[in-house]
Amino acid sequence: MHQDQIINKLVDKKIITISPDKPFTYASGMLSPIYTDLRLTVSYPDLRDWIASDLAGLIKEKYPDVSVIGGVATAGIPHAAWVADKLNLPMIYVRPKPKDHGKGKQIEGLFNNNDQIVLIDDLITTGGSVINAVKATEKEGGNVIGVSSIFTYYLKDTKANFAQAKVDYSPLLTYPELLQKEKEMKYITSTEYEALKTWHEDPWEWGKKFQ
Repeated sequence: MHQDQIINKLVDKKIITISPDKPFTYASGMLSPIYTDLRLTVSYPDLRDWIASDLAGLIKEKYPDVSVIGGVATAGIPHAAWVADKLNLPMIYVRPKPKDHGKGKQIEGLFNNNDQIVLIDDLITTGGSVINAVKATEKEGGNVIGVSSIFTYYLKDTKANFAQAKVDYSPLLTYPELLQKEKEMKYITSTEYEALKTWHEDPWEWGKKFQ
């Protein structure tokens, strides 16, 4: 496993940025002391290979019967391709919605109802988009046995959404793990650690002090 190398690179290349005093605003309006742009990982060959190797190992451990790897458009597609290559498995990918032309497909690639599919996304915040991808795949007769991602904030809403959808989820790296590693590696101070931990416990309440 390459967890330390992955975290080092994510921080060093500012793919993950920490700013407890000047928080970032998410699309939902939530204020956050952390911003993650995992789309940048595709630009670093060593990093993307570490991620693919570790995701492949994790998926084989958690879902040994996997027979198809799926990518959630768009950011999950390249990582799904690299993982599928590592595991020598077929790949599919899932659009957010069906095409409005041609055959109107939402899923590209081949699978059947006997396949055991694992979907991959890069970042999962609340899980909404990947759960929609699971539903779209199952609507077409696919059997999704699990979901994985490079990183998740693992907020309370995330856990609740996956539990409600009855979707099994195994991320490579979670927010609490990242936080602990950053503290151990002295990327953040104890004060920053406490601020980041407090945000994770109740993001909306944490953000009120900046409003």
